[in-house]
Amino acid sequence: MKVILLTLCLCLSISASWAQELVKKSKSAICHAPGTQYYSRTKNFTPYDTLDQCLASGGRLPKGQSYTPQSKPKVALETSAKYSRDEFGRGWADEDKDCQNTRQEILISLSTAPVRFSDDRECRVTFGRWISMYSGEVIFDASKLDIDHIVPLKWAWDHGADKWGKEKRERFANDPINLVAVEASLNRQKGAKGLDEWLPPKNEIQYKSRFNRILKLYGLK
Repeated sequence: MKVILLTLCLCLSISASWAQELVKKSKSAICHAPGTQYYSRTKNFTPYDTLDQCLASGGRLPKGQSYTPQSKPKVALETSAKYSRDEFGRGWADEDKDCQNTRQEILISLSTAPVRFSDDRECRVTFGRWISMYSGEVIFDASKLDIDHIVPLKWAWDHGADKWGKEKRERFANDPINLVAVEASLNRQKGAKGLDEWLPPKNEIQYKSRFNRILKLYGLK
């Protein structure tokens, strides 16, 4: 019994020492874990705490070896959980203080006919003539339109906007290049989806081109 216990302790001791050893990344970028065939022979190396770290640095496994990562990064999930519309400003901006916020200015600029307002102050557009980029339909009632962000705010947040300053995010949310007047139903169908998840019923090529133009303009991934 004593012999068995002694042997068991010795094995546990060896396993513990291996666990404490570092992963070696050789000059040829091969990641050697403790206990593997060429670990002790690798003299010139860059040390890493784990095999995951070594592989993430651009390393690779020796031929014939396979490895399943113990954990997957959760950065994207954590980033998504922190998203808030308020990070891009509280609603539509009215930078020139003329009572017409970004929504009203986009409706005015995109209408193909003179617009009508709800009162003499001309703060809120009620009627005009808009051609939806997403469907090609002609719409006259402003209440049936949403102003859609071609690159959705949440999508932008998950692809780099979380690193921006508040001023840049507010500029992005109110930039006419990223805004179109479309049916509320299609805007809500699209939600925060990217190009790989949603495309409009009409004008797909124009939509993709505009989406990618905005990504390049703002440096989004």
